[in-house]
Amino acid sequence: MATRPDTVERILAALPPEARTRRMFGEYGLYLGDRFIGCVCDEQLFVKITRGSRPFLDESHDAPPYPGASPSLCVPEARWRDTAWLAALVTAVAADVPAKKPKGPSRKGAAS
Repeated sequence: MATRPDTVERILAALPPEARTRRMFGEYGLYLGDRFIGCVCDEQLFVKITRGSRPFLDESHDAPPYPGASPSLCVPEARWRDTAWLAALVTAVAADVPAKKPKGPSRKGAAS
């Protein structure tokens, strides 16, 4: 089941202001600043499993966001309302995820 836009808006409202989503693979990628930290799939919030995120949720919350994906932490919907807890979780994940590498110069039109 595809995630409804109002679900994404509700999740974003609970996250720090620098959080944003981007449509990807029919669902939504979740970013904190320029760091990809998780996704919203099938009406559920998933964040990457990192050293910083593990204290927030144990292995019983590990689940793939979509078939064939690596496991992520599935954040229970009841925790979405706890904005302080959710902000701490996504901030911890973002701190463990490397920043996006800047794109190099375009090779388009380069002489061979």
